[in-house]
Amino acid sequence: MTVAVYATPLRSRFRGLASRDGLLLGGPAGWAEFSPFWDYDDATAVPWLRAAVEAATLGFPAPVRHSIPVNVTVPAVDPERARALVRASGGCTTAKVKVAEPGQSRAEEVARLEAVRDALGPGGHVRIDANGGWGAAEAIAALPVLDRAAGGLQYAEQPCPTVPELAEVRRRVGVPIAADESIRRATDPFAVKRADAADIVVLKVQPLGGVRACLELAAALDMPVVVSSALESSVGIAMGVALAAALPDLPLASGLATVQLFERDVTSAPLLPVGGELPVRRVVPDALAPVDAATAARWLARLDAVAHLAGIDLAGIDMAGIDLAGIDLAGTGRAGAGTP
Repeated sequence: MTVAVYATPLRSRFRGLASRDGLLLGGPAGWAEFSPFWDYDDATAVPWLRAAVEAATLGFPAPVRHSIPVNVTVPAVDPERARALVRASGGCTTAKVKVAEPGQSRAEEVARLEAVRDALGPGGHVRIDANGGWGAAEAIAALPVLDRAAGGLQYAEQPCPTVPELAEVRRRVGVPIAADESIRRATDPFAVKRADAADIVVLKVQPLGGVRACLELAAALDMPVVVSSALESSVGIAMGVALAAALPDLPLASGLATVQLFERDVTSAPLLPVGGELPVRRVVPDALAPVDAATAARWLARLDAVAHLAGIDLAGIDMAGIDLAGIDLAGTGRAGAGTP
């Protein structure tokens, strides 16, 4: 397989990040992405690598649709920026708005949601994502307020960190609840269903080990699914699109339009919405910008560590576009004599 590393600033801070980087794998079936966040340990990153290897070597299941409706993602920005993001979204009629940002007030959240509703118009859909940032009591107090500000919420994604809290909020509040972290970071993703803690499940290809693993999980959970990104380049987004394209039912817009948050992508043909939808296709990283030696070395070392832990043999890979001159790869099993 061939390996390349990318890095880009973000247009707005997202998930506390000002930039995003990752590693791309090219194999017989095409290119895939391995980009676990840096606050994840190697064990947590194992399914991310399995997903990338599957996509690069086995390809994707046959699609049952040729394009995917997507939402525009609105970070925890001011109202004018939120309004502008929706209007420049490429025709998206659904918006996912970040809330529960540390240091921000409820009034700021209300203003952001009012701006998004104004930009979408009365026929659009608004959903929020708290990333588990509230306790149950705060979520129960916040959701009716934010529901009114949004002119009706399609759902609230992961308002609280634990399954019992999600179940309590769902019993107490009329806003539908979606589970994300309680699925992808859980040792038992079925706990959500047993506890009647959510109306919707959010599936992300890399954290859950690949498109086929996600399809199996979706069938076993038998709940409405929203496919979402892990803030990936277009190569990783194509993996999410492949999942959404293969699901038997896709009742809700997917959260896969996050390339809009990147200052630069890895391809000359990025996966950006047109008419509120993304096409189902593979992506070739033909526009990779150079990355600094430290970032390249860090990703190569991580690849080796996670592959060793997962029992995946990556011997003989070609490090495309990575200038290894002067990079200290001690302990990674790779020489640093120059570009191969």
